[in-house]
Amino acid sequence: QVQLVESGGGLVQAGDSLRLSCAASGLAFSNYGMGWFRRAPGKEREFVAAISWSSKNTYYADSVKGRFTISRDNAKNTMYLQMNSLKPEDTAVYYCAAVEVGLARLEDEYDYWGQGTQVTVSS
Repeated sequence: QVQLVESGGGLVQAGDSLRLSCAASGLAFSNYGMGWFRRAPGKEREFVAAISWSSKNTYYADSVKGRFTISRDNAKNTMYLQMNSLKPEDTAVYYCAAVEVGLARLEDEYDYWGQGTQVTVSS
């Protein structure tokens, strides 16, 4: 069975940094692209960033471009999201997701999801 487990969330002040991790198991990692989504209170889940498993391609939402960096380590079966210059509007539950073949931006394209990790940014 496929399992994606997020970690690294927490409560921080505006301007601080956090590094989220997503540990994957139960799938052929080289066949999957990965992505991060987030859901803020009272809002729909939105795309944050995506990366191919070869790391050849990345894609970012305009709201995080220049502040967040997505990466992965195939040897550790882990994906990361480095979040710098955090803003209160970044407060959300962050979800890790996996998609078979290619780079995806839409929620419906992804095949597997983690349970999420809470990120809270206070002003």
